Amino acid sequence: MGDMVITVMEIIGTVAFALSGSIIAARYSLDLFGVILVGCVTAVCGGMLRDIILGQLPPAVFSNKALLAVAAATSLLVFIVFYFNSKSFEKLERRIESVNILFDAIGLAAFSITGMEVAFGTKNGENALLVISMGVITGIGGGIVRDVLVDKIPYVLKKHIYALASIIGCIVYYIVRQNGGKMIGMLVAIPVMIIIRLLAARYHWKLPKIKIEKQQ
Repeated sequence: MGDMVITVMEIIGTVAFALSGSIIAARYSLDLFGVILVGCVTAVCGGMLRDIILGQLPPAVFSNKALLAVAAATSLLVFIVFYFNSKSFEKLERRIESVNILFDAIGLAAFSITGMEVAFGTKNGENALLVISMGVITGIGGGIVRDVLVDKIPYVLKKHIYALASIIGCIVYYIVRQNGGKMIGMLVAIPVMIIIRLLAARYHWKLPKIKIEKQQ
């Protein structure tokens, strides 16, 4: 049951991350290949980074082609929609983003927990720091690579509570899973991550940062 829940959430998350990646690529006027590439990278690169760190080669994405196909199809659809409606780009983007925030929150939770489960299954599965780190990397890694590809400061480093939602959720999942099992851990940690992410987006929560005033 727990694996089925994660699979469904992974599909939702893949669509959400591919949407966000391909929309950003379209905003930067990338061509068809660029839009599909950035969309796919956003959806799968977090898992690839995790597998490389854990020494699980080749990364799982190359054997689980279905999620990559979902990401590519989503990105292609985004390109087609915006290509034929370029004059309404801003309006369409706002509509898609309003729905995608929820999907993105679900994807963040699903990928974070999936990353932790992969780490639990390795010989270092008792290393709490490693397991939690792999969850966070799986959740936010694709977005970081996406932003690097379009030459912008990664979203997670400057805007809203995003990475922190994954960190808190992963810590909660680790603690609850160790004491109550995988399913109970998911029932507790998934809502925690989703709620934090949605509230952060709704109320524009941000971590404090240094504001440097330019000298006249």
